[in-house]
Amino acid sequence: MLKADLHIHTKYSMDSQSPLDKIIERCQELGINCIAIADHGTAEGGLEMQKIAPFKVIVAEEILTTEGEIMGMFLKETVPSGVTPREAIKRIREQDALVNVPHPFEKIRGSALQDKTIDEIAGDIDLMEVFNSRSPFPANTNKARAFAARHGIPGSAGSDAHSVHEIGNAFIEMPDFDTKEEFLKSLAEGKISGKRSGIFVHFYSTWASVKAKLRGRDRHE
Repeated sequence: MLKADLHIHTKYSMDSQSPLDKIIERCQELGINCIAIADHGTAEGGLEMQKIAPFKVIVAEEILTTEGEIMGMFLKETVPSGVTPREAIKRIREQDALVNVPHPFEKIRGSALQDKTIDEIAGDIDLMEVFNSRSPFPANTNKARAFAARHGIPGSAGSDAHSVHEIGNAFIEMPDFDTKEEFLKSLAEGKISGKRSGIFVHFYSTWASVKAKLRGRDRHE
């Protein structure tokens, strides 16, 4: 069986400073042996992690579309941000990858897809994140679970960790897999566990973003 955290950010995300080696160490401490690296706007973190991790790594990316974020999983390269949801899905499919909706229906997270868009792309969703540790309100989780069940979509879970100590706040115990088709089947058989990370973790990622912007400004001065 796998213990999988299917939403982790690395230093390749602007709002995270987590080094790849420290993520590996933390996963090994917790017995997590499957992760999805889903950095904002790039698949590079996942591709690098896949080269060095001693456990299963899914290359993913949170793609900021014109309507909010869509996650591609089992990617081979970065999908550009700023495209429409339909274009993001098209580009994910061109890589023979899966379409996931992270933190759906959240009203306070500006990057979340909202009801109308999710309804429009429902037929193209392969899996949906039904538990995200950074989601503060149980109502959003309940709504995501209900939507996934209604449409026969497997539910995913992840810590959405932007810092190493958040890793494992949500995970799913699921059978091992080799292909993306087996992954979806295993996900449907999985058991989700987790806790909410609390509001203070958002201050960490905000500060990480500020520092990243300051470093960028310094490099150009």
